[in-house]
Amino acid sequence: MVECRVFIPFVLVIIFSLTTVFAQTSSPAIICDKKSNSTCEECLKDVSCLWCKTTKRCINYPVKTILPPHSLCPLAEARWGLCWVNFQALIIAMSVIAGIIIIAVLVCCFCCCKCENIGSKRVEAKMEKQTDKRKVRQDERKAEMKMRHEEIRKKYGLAGANPYSKFENN
Repeated sequence: MVECRVFIPFVLVIIFSLTTVFAQTSSPAIICDKKSNSTCEECLKDVSCLWCKTTKRCINYPVKTILPPHSLCPLAEARWGLCWVNFQALIIAMSVIAGIIIIAVLVCCFCCCKCENIGSKRVEAKMEKQTDKRKVRQDERKAEMKMRHEEIRKKYGLAGANPYSKFENN
């Protein structure tokens, strides 16, 4: 149950991200080619545009391929979002951040499971000690009861192998 609660938000985020990526289509009203003669900052004001530094062209971002192909613009020269961040560095940084987040989540899950097991072992040990104490007390009470019964048998002369032997008809 714990694992499901941890992974459901991640699954929802992934599904939402994928639907967002696949739902994007280039709108005919925004044409990035018209901004090719301008600057990088002017081109990147629109999110659907990609600036190629070597050719100094503003082109529509190829949403169907997710990453722009090398024939369109090399990743090291492509700019998207910010002019000072190349696309290759952006991909590497995002991958590193995603990796760190995944590792952190896995470590947290492992630690939580480990802590739960340690806690349950402690509880089990405590319960076992209590059970042992109860058993010792019960054995002591049984011994006391036996001693009392023996005293009563001696008092009334019923001591022997079978306490009911006096009542048998010979």
